[in-house]
Amino acid sequence: MRAVIKHHPKQILLSALARMAEQAPFYIFTAFIFSYGIDNLHVSRNFLLTAVLSASVLSFVSIPLFGHLSDQIGRKNMYMIGAAATGVFGFIYFAMLNMGSEPIIFFAIILSLIPHDMLYGPQAALIAESFTGRLRYSGSSLGYQLASVIAGGPAPLIATWLFGTYHSAFAIAVYIGICAIISLVATALMSDYTGKDISGEYQPR
Repeated sequence: MRAVIKHHPKQILLSALARMAEQAPFYIFTAFIFSYGIDNLHVSRNFLLTAVLSASVLSFVSIPLFGHLSDQIGRKNMYMIGAAATGVFGFIYFAMLNMGSEPIIFFAIILSLIPHDMLYGPQAALIAESFTGRLRYSGSSLGYQLASVIAGGPAPLIATWLFGTYHSAFAIAVYIGICAIISLVATALMSDYTGKDISGEYQPR
């Protein structure tokens, strides 16, 4: 652990920041939606649970699909497309929810995990390949857990605070957009080892 922190602090930080667009929106789309949906959209908990579970079932197909696609077009390319899609979709998502129609709300929730899956599919390989072989697991783990602390865990609380302060879901969409921009910049600074031999030791760029 000490070795990876000493030799690869840049890769740890970039890995964590690259996950901002995946972590924060995911918990907004799957956790915050319950309080927002019940209190503001006036739909039932069972309705929301069914929608989120349906979106999760779709992920069983879409995550491997986007992972496979990243092998074809490059992990960075796939990840950056996913980050950009997440940033844009945040605004579309809340606009659809606020229409108040149950079928549209259900459809918005179904769609919400697709941009996430565009990130999650290539994510493990993109982050793992950022570290040399002997430090790959510890480096990836640090990047993953740091992202959970700074992005995933606080996201529903931040979304609740933003809505309570500004009385508009637009502020939450802006927050999602900021997370997406951070991820885009971090990913742009990462190296892409798609199709390259990473079995030996190497110095990540």
